[in-house]
Amino acid sequence: MEVKEPLAFRIRPETLDDIIGQEDLVGEKGFLRKSVEKKALFSLVLFGPPGTGKTTIAEAYAKTMKVHFITLNAVTTSKKEMESAVTEAKIWHPCIIIMDEVHRLDKQKQDFLLPYVENGTFYLIGATTANPYIALNRAIRSRCRLLEVKSLNEAQVVDGLKRAIAHPNGLNNSAHFDDGALKQIAKLSGGDMRFSLNILEECAVQYDEEETITAEMVREVQQVPNYAMDKDEEEHYDSVSALQKSIRGKDVDAALYYLARLCIAQDLDSIARRLLVTAYEDIGLGNPNAVMRAQMAIEAAERVGFPEAVIPLGDAVIDLCLSPHSRSGDESIQKAMAYAAEKPFVVQDYLKLTPVNVQEEDKYPYDRPDLWEKIQYLPDNMKNETFYVRSDASQYQRALNEIYDRLKKQGRSNNLRELKKKW
Repeated sequence: MEVKEPLAFRIRPETLDDIIGQEDLVGEKGFLRKSVEKKALFSLVLFGPPGTGKTTIAEAYAKTMKVHFITLNAVTTSKKEMESAVTEAKIWHPCIIIMDEVHRLDKQKQDFLLPYVENGTFYLIGATTANPYIALNRAIRSRCRLLEVKSLNEAQVVDGLKRAIAHPNGLNNSAHFDDGALKQIAKLSGGDMRFSLNILEECAVQYDEEETITAEMVREVQQVPNYAMDKDEEEHYDSVSALQKSIRGKDVDAALYYLARLCIAQDLDSIARRLLVTAYEDIGLGNPNAVMRAQMAIEAAERVGFPEAVIPLGDAVIDLCLSPHSRSGDESIQKAMAYAAEKPFVVQDYLKLTPVNVQEEDKYPYDRPDLWEKIQYLPDNMKNETFYVRSDASQYQRALNEIYDRLKKQGRSNNLRELKKKW
């Protein structure tokens, strides 16, 4: 029995005219369209979310230009296979090498390929879900035009589904979907055409040909939307960042939304780390109890695991969002870090672990707690520096400020002999 290839593969676009959406690239004024019209080949990096057709666009571009192309993968392709591809490219010049997951090229492979890209032996088209300005080697970026491939909107996904249903290599009108079903698939896809085609084919297999497939029938086949992100994708890290910024901005609804996306991906490690950092950095001394509760919630989530972990995590996010916020602690330590990195220091003799040649009267008074807050602890060359950044974010921090002011007003001394006599 002959097994069919996946639907997404069978109806893969052959030319730029077959590409759905991406007007900025393949439309009348799109860069790739202009490149074809002027017969000007370029090395490119296509970046964007999964399922947006980056590799498909690269192959369609090569076919439209009528140029031989070779498709490789940065992870699985060996150095020997790359050498063979370069030899093939020399025979078929001009030639395009399409490199999937180009951001994963290690230094050795990059060093091998870059001279050939430089001298025009072949044109490189990289495809990646990562942000090229962060993930890509500067040497590759400088030799390639960076082009963003965007997620499709629901109308564009529906159009692609209709084409797949009618395509001779697709469903060839063997299955019937009403408009609600197509819209439901598009909604679940999150702009990922490949994901939507997989659902379409699953539904066509699940139901008989004479049935008209509805939105409810689609939901029975696929209940989890495609925004259950892969934790290795750029979108995932954007959501982690958005969670912290939403808590910082006290937008509890946005913070809960981004938390939900991360919970769907079940990446408890990233959630725990980000919530702890956020708690100490953005709430901090404004509400130490909320910080402690966040830590307890994370421990509870780790203990019960998903799906129940969402309950303590949700409580923690709401608590942190609506709590008094203070960045005083973070700003204070950052100020001290910057100063310490630049200034030399000499620890006072009486503060050293094992002071040498120090008379008893000048030693640290372990038995005199009444003197401890009167002693100078900063080195002489920086004794008047201040690193504590004040904040009146909460009653608790205002109490800290009062203590700080009292101690500053009282002053400190490095003459322990005199302190012991005076007090």
